[in-house]
Amino acid sequence: MSGHSKWSSIKHKKAAADSKRGKIFTRLLREIAVAARAGGGDPDKNARLRKAMQDARAQNMPADNIKRAILKGTGQLEGAAYEELTYEGYGPGGIALYLQIVSDNKNRTISEIRHIFSKNNGRIGENGCVAWMFKRMGYIDVEKEKVSEEKLMDLALSAGAEDIKDDGSIWEVVTTPEAFDKVLEAVKAAEIEVADSNVGYLPQNYVKLEGKDAQQALKLVDELEEHDDVQNVYSNFDIDEEEIAKFGAA
Repeated sequence: MSGHSKWSSIKHKKAAADSKRGKIFTRLLREIAVAARAGGGDPDKNARLRKAMQDARAQNMPADNIKRAILKGTGQLEGAAYEELTYEGYGPGGIALYLQIVSDNKNRTISEIRHIFSKNNGRIGENGCVAWMFKRMGYIDVEKEKVSEEKLMDLALSAGAEDIKDDGSIWEVVTTPEAFDKVLEAVKAAEIEVADSNVGYLPQNYVKLEGKDAQQALKLVDELEEHDDVQNVYSNFDIDEEEIAKFGAA
């Protein structure tokens, strides 16, 4: 998945280096609450909640925090009323962006998101303007140094993966949403370290960016991801690893 997994790898390393634990906790707690509200508080019956809880535990979030977020989501504890939103737009070089938002004040959120777009040579579009360019799929990113292509391919395809793609220093395993859990479990059971994994919206085609457009696009995506209400940002940029690494080092 050209661009997606490369940026994801840089982003996660940068987040770890910056130790933005509070911001990470905020997003995870919101996701747990929203998942519990949408599908109930039993993770055995709610795959989205199960994934959110796994992500929270991976960040060493206290169990009490997770429990309170679930109870707030199911209405058993009072808390902010979060709303799930999607925003779509365009960035430098004509790239498409699809944002998943969780907000307790959508008027404030849209104003702030529009400002981030406009100051980084982008613009918010109408609902549906770019959604058709993305498909809901599972993805599991593994650094190439962690496993050979042959081993990962045999393991992942046997577990039900759709494909494995070469994205620079990353192998990206692509699955249907339904097969995601089984494939991820198979990869982890083989003791293969996973750099990133989720069910999200992957682009079906890409826009190649270089130089100023590439750096400005990365700045736009980075600022959007820094916003507290933004849960996920998906884009169809294709940017070389050298450009991404240059931005990550800045």
